[in-house]
Amino acid sequence: MNVRIMRGVGGGSRGGDGGGGVVASCGAMKILCRLCLLVLLVCHGCDSALFSNKGMEGTNSDERLARSFLRQYNRQASEACNRFMTSSWNYNTNATVFNKRAMLTRQLEWTQFHQLAWREATKFAWRNFSDPAVRRQFSYLTVLGSSALEKDDLDELNGLVLQMRNSYSRARICRFDPSAPGASAVGINNNPDYDDDGDDCAKVLPFEPDIRRLMANSRNPDELRHLWQEWRDAAGRPNRDRFERFVELTNRAARLNGFEDAGEFWRSKYEMEDIREQIDELWGQLRPLYEQLHAYVRRKLRERYGEDVVPQEGPIPAHLLGDMWAQSWTNILDLTVPYPGRSGFDVTGAMRRQGYTPVRIFQEADRFYTSLGLEPMPVDFWRNSLFQKPQDRPVICHASAWDFCNGRDYRVKKCTDVDMENLLTAHHEVGHIQYDMRYRAQPIVFREGANPGFHEAVADAMTLSATSPEHLQAIGLLGAIDESYESDINYLFAIALDKIAFLPFGYLVDQWRWEVFNGTTDPSDYNERWWQLRQLHQGVSPPVVRDEDDFDPGAKFHIPANIPYARFFVSAVLQFQMHKELCDATGRGQPLHKCDIFRSREAGERLSDMLSLGRSRPWNEALSVLTQGRTSRMDAAPLVQYFSPLLTWLQSQNRDQVVGWRESEALVLGAQRLAAPSTLLVVIIVLAILLFLVIFIIMFFVLRNKSKDKNDRRPLVHAWAPQPPPPQHHHHHHHQDSLLHTTSFIRSRF
Repeated sequence: MNVRIMRGVGGGSRGGDGGGGVVASCGAMKILCRLCLLVLLVCHGCDSALFSNKGMEGTNSDERLARSFLRQYNRQASEACNRFMTSSWNYNTNATVFNKRAMLTRQLEWTQFHQLAWREATKFAWRNFSDPAVRRQFSYLTVLGSSALEKDDLDELNGLVLQMRNSYSRARICRFDPSAPGASAVGINNNPDYDDDGDDCAKVLPFEPDIRRLMANSRNPDELRHLWQEWRDAAGRPNRDRFERFVELTNRAARLNGFEDAGEFWRSKYEMEDIREQIDELWGQLRPLYEQLHAYVRRKLRERYGEDVVPQEGPIPAHLLGDMWAQSWTNILDLTVPYPGRSGFDVTGAMRRQGYTPVRIFQEADRFYTSLGLEPMPVDFWRNSLFQKPQDRPVICHASAWDFCNGRDYRVKKCTDVDMENLLTAHHEVGHIQYDMRYRAQPIVFREGANPGFHEAVADAMTLSATSPEHLQAIGLLGAIDESYESDINYLFAIALDKIAFLPFGYLVDQWRWEVFNGTTDPSDYNERWWQLRQLHQGVSPPVVRDEDDFDPGAKFHIPANIPYARFFVSAVLQFQMHKELCDATGRGQPLHKCDIFRSREAGERLSDMLSLGRSRPWNEALSVLTQGRTSRMDAAPLVQYFSPLLTWLQSQNRDQVVGWRESEALVLGAQRLAAPSTLLVVIIVLAILLFLVIFIIMFFVLRNKSKDKNDRRPLVHAWAPQPPPPQHHHHHHHQDSLLHTTSFIRSRF
């Protein structure tokens, strides 16, 4: 089941246009080199572990019979997958009760098919088979996933995911009324949508397109705060209890498959035991770049909204960054652009003047890929895809690319607006379809990205070139290009507001879920831990007080939809590696941030070789095909190289600024500034201790003086009156007594 659910995309690369095809005299040698590399990889696979050790196996060692089973499975799985994908498409593009029931029926059939195939596959002693491709297919087929659950549990799990997705997609919120004083502080306002008591309203605003557009365009912090809080109340809170039960069932399924928890099961898709440590290391390499961007943006927002709204050294309030989750900051470019007045590269106006339609946007995306020598979209793609939101039925609008498992039917689902952002999205989605089409000759088990981040990386790597100013100029959407340093910085900054701003969010979403799955984060701490991670890594704070009645993670689509998110962080790194390799393949020698692979057949061939492998090989070997053996590891260096001119500029801008943030300086409506109570508390405690010590000392000597008075009833003057000379042996004792009384008196007065 190959459904690609994407996050918002943006940005592109800047570079030249031109040739770059294969030189005829060298063509045969290049083809031979590519074939040799593929042969070496296959031979390497004979000696390497190409499969998970979690799959189960039986005692049947007949490899010929196993091959026959795989052929039968491949045919039947394609048919069953196609039926399920068709029913799922029908529901996603027409979310009726009837279509929902039909989808659930097909989903049950798909699950039952997998269970039957799993029972047959686990009869074979597949780990001893001679063919590595056969072993690798069995390694996937003998891990059942959630279908390992008992029927009642599986039905409940599937129902929970569907309920959470439906709750999210149907969430609606109230309009903001700017005339209602203090309305945004409580999330309820006095506009006509509300009833007479002000306790409820007509919740009419859906996320797409209304709330998204308001978050992008509003510069009223009260309105943004209202939208931010209302969306979390509507989309997050209702799913909290469901999510807790979902975690229990998902972990149960993972353990039935031999994993400790669902997080380990998700990470197993990367086929590397240390993938979590690798991701941590990558974020550590990239964090300094993010912190420089964060410091600059915080200063610009403070200049706009004031220190009462944006702290000087604290996290940025999350509602001010132009996006519901603060994962992309492209919508505040107008507030933060380094050099205002310089020509920009937003071609939205040109697209509308030239009469672009949703279909034409996707045609332009298709034209980019065919320029690389890749296949055009098939006829059925144009006939069956959904390019814009229909007005006559409910649709789940989240952009997605669909492979219907038969090698012919590929579609996209996108409620497309005519603007530059949607042009980028179209290139992204068609990139997914290109990957699907390139590996269609593989067995169905291998028709997936090389690892969970590869599909996103390929799609985003293409947009780095496809939306470059030179390409936009070549297709008639951009006039003369400003080649100045200031324009260059503006261009890189605009891309960074999407690519760099996304990094910590892409990193932390599954850090949170993995902690939930392994029990480190208890259900009673879901929301608190979520905001700890967001402040720690992203440097953003909630604009209003949050507590454990809230479920803010659930206000992000991928949480209720049960879609792993670390893939997007992995993609953010891999896409720049891929971009660099493809740029090198063109032979044009452009700086990385100015490279455009448009019309480079050599780059297209290199890309095609990697895509055609699907997941038939471990992902590091697929990456090695693209790099022609130079590296097989994820590397953050190309990403840093791409933004190196911007990093130098940001460092110069932040010389007098605090880089990083103090979590205690967060400004949260409905709570005191966190630093103030902390300082005041310390002062109060110190004063209380000192006061206690003074009282204790005074009371001690008062009580001691009273005790001496009881032992000696003589007037105090006797200590000073002339006394007869005592016997010699009493002199020392009498002297001590005089000193004792004198000292006691002084202390009493003091």
